[in-house]
Amino acid sequence: MIILGVDPGTLLTGYGVIERDGASTRVLVSGVIKNMQAQSMPLRLKKIYLELSALIEHYHPDEFAIETAFYGKNAQSALKIGQARGVSVLAGVNYEVPVTEYSPREVKKAVVGNGAASKDQVQFMVVKILKLKSTPRYLDSTDALAVALCHSHRIGQPRTGFKDWKSYIEAHPERVIRLKSKSKAGK
Repeated sequence: MIILGVDPGTLLTGYGVIERDGASTRVLVSGVIKNMQAQSMPLRLKKIYLELSALIEHYHPDEFAIETAFYGKNAQSALKIGQARGVSVLAGVNYEVPVTEYSPREVKKAVVGNGAASKDQVQFMVVKILKLKSTPRYLDSTDALAVALCHSHRIGQPRTGFKDWKSYIEAHPERVIRLKSKSKAGK
């Protein structure tokens, strides 16, 4: 299975394409789409769309995973990232690649084990997990690989389909630890 992970941004959009074959995962390509600050927003968005489209045409990913927008204090930044996300998702949809979104916290938790991990911690773990020979130059690139890894972990987990805890417990009684009540424990 081939997964394209995207970390959207208007100046730097990170991308990472991984291939998962059973228990092994390898990087096919990773990098960033660079835009100039002097460029108009429409031209930046066009470049993001065209370059992601070219990646999709070349690698034919089975899945497309993208990080959701982070809502910080700066509304203008959130709007710009939203535009970059929009054209990124459009590229996936136009090539009929299933698109899944993950919050930054979900990605960090999946890769580092801590939803509040720093970008440097994410980069360190991505390099270790994927056994990269060198550390990618841009954090946006390793963030995109982390998004792809997060998706790889999530699709590897079976969906439970349980509507509530009661139905889960009924299906898996062996996983329930029953504590003895105090009145029975003393006898």
